[in-house]
Amino acid sequence: MGMSSHTFNDDTATNTIRLGVVVAEFNGEITSSMLERACNHAKELNAEIRYICYVPGTFDMPLFVADLLSKDDVDAVVTLGAVIKGETMHDEIVALNASRLIADLALRYGKPVALGISGPGMNYEQAVDRINPVSTRAVSAAVNMVKRLRMLRSKGKGKDNGKGIDSNREDAGGTIVIR
Repeated sequence: MGMSSHTFNDDTATNTIRLGVVVAEFNGEITSSMLERACNHAKELNAEIRYICYVPGTFDMPLFVADLLSKDDVDAVVTLGAVIKGETMHDEIVALNASRLIADLALRYGKPVALGISGPGMNYEQAVDRINPVSTRAVSAAVNMVKRLRMLRSKGKGKDNGKGIDSNREDAGGTIVIR
């Protein structure tokens, strides 16, 4: 017996996705390039960057992330930082604590926070190599999460996903796939 499913694929969302970006100033020669690429990628995805907030370092991000998530004109936050290995385990402490707190904030506010933080355990050359992939993937993740959450949250409210599928309709035992 096969399972019935509905796939909601929202590539035609008409609502602008509004982003906040938190950028670490530490390793600024890397993070400034990350910010430039993130801004360009947001434009390519038709997302609007409403806020760009600079913090001293990656460890300092959670406070600004929380403030941005509390704003009505922010749908998601993108974090940009580079945590480079030194002679101690400091890079691991910074990256692990910041990422844990950032993930907790996403859950508390019910809004996506994309982790555009490279490291720990990398050297300067590795950080440079990761400028483009980390920053663009973070923006893509934030935009895609907002779109998918909008589809999920509209389920049961009679909204159309843009492809003529009524999200209220569910077959007995049906599965709804949001992609």
